[in-house]
Formats: sequence, structure tokens, C-alpha cells
Amino acid sequence: MLTRKQQILLGIIHERLEAEGVPPSFEEMKEALGLHSKSGVHRLVTALEERGFLRRLPHRARAMEILRLPESMGKTPGLVPASGGVLAGVTARPRRGGASRPMAAAGSSRTLPFYGRIAAGVPIETTGDAPATFDVPPAMVGRGEHYVLEVVGDSMIEAGIFDGDLALMRQTEQVEEGSIAAVLVDEEAVTLKHVRHRAGKIILEAANARYAPRELPADRVHIQGQLAGLIRRY
Repeated sequence: MLTRKQQILLGIIHERLEAEGVPPSFEEMKEALGLHSKSGVHRLVTALEERGFLRRLPHRARAMEILRLPESMGKTPGLVPASGGVLAGVTARPRRGGASRPMAAAGSSRTLPFYGRIAAGVPIETTGDAPATFDVPPAMVGRGEHYVLEVVGDSMIEAGIFDGDLALMRQTEQVEEGSIAAVLVDEEAVTLKHVRHRAGKIILEAANARYAPRELPADRVHIQGQLAGLIRRY
């Protein structure tokens, strides 16, 4: 899901574009959000771009385009669907109530927590009708705790993970080199990526040439789970 600061920043950019036709400068964004440096703004903008909420236009200074707004901010006519991807809501608890989505006959399924949508890119907002649980075939679930996320975006397509797929995740804080994992970055953004280690750093790699790897200090990245399987609906 969008973090509070990501949603606030998206609103700031949207309002300025509506009023003046140009987005605020990074310095203005920094001041509006009460951040200490523009690097924090860059991270937030990158997260929104990877999640498909905005697009930076090349070869033009301060040029941004809002692609869509989350439901909580209302719908804006003419906005195009997002093409990036993200994981959202991994750190949240499953909501009370809400119907499960059955995947097998009663008595032959395993009910798991459904934590919302995740970006194969960066995090996105969970939908209001997302169920609290999801039923999966028991043969798909191994040892340990598992949960389900809905994939949004295209950053893992070369690994066979597509927009709309359901990712079955095994809850863990450690993964093998190169594994696909849900990772929490800076305690606010969750994404689905290949995880690699290099001299005290963690490399988050997409499976799509359009997305560059991200190299981060290990203390900024927390593993939330490892991909254990996929469910695809047709």
C-alpha cells in the first residue's frame, strides 16, 4: 500500500500540476514533507514511479505526469493504468471480516492470510474489497507460516511473474542468494525482487531490463518472506 508520505507527496504533485501545469521542485517537496534532504524526496518519487502512479518525462526539467491516483484520493478522468509493479501491505495484519476467495473445494484447501497487493516494482495501496484470507491447495504449502499477495506490475515478468498473479510467500527473514523475496525498504516500501548480497550491501534486482538494480545498505532492507509459489487466474 502507499505509505502516508508517498500519498501526501502524490497529492502535492497532483495539486500543483492541476493549478499551474508544472510540478513543485524537489526543494519545495522536501520543505512540504518536512524532510532533511532531497534524497528522501528522490526515494519517494522513485517509489511512486516504479509503482505506476507517476512518470518522469525525459529531457525536460521538473517534468512529471500523474498516471493514476489511489482510490482513497478519488478518481481522476483521463489517467492511464499503471504499467509498473509493486507489493503492498506485507507488514499489515489481515483485516477482520471479508470473504475468502476459494481456490478448492471445502475440506481440500488451506486458508492463508491475504495481505493485499505487492509491486513487482514498489508498494501499492490495497483495495477496499480485498479479502482477509485466501484458500489455496494444501500441496502448495510447505513448512512454516505462509501468506498470499497479489502482484501488480511488470518488473518481474522475466521470472514468469505477471500482473494479477497471486504470490504465495513463506514468511522468513533470511533467503538464499538470488531468491525472490518480499522486502521492506526504509520501513515504508515493500517490493518483490531477487535478493543478492555484496560487501555489506543488498542488491534488489528486477526481472525486467526496464528496471535498474537497487543497491542499499543492509540495515535499510528487511526480508518479509520468500516466494514459494504462484497462482494464476485466467
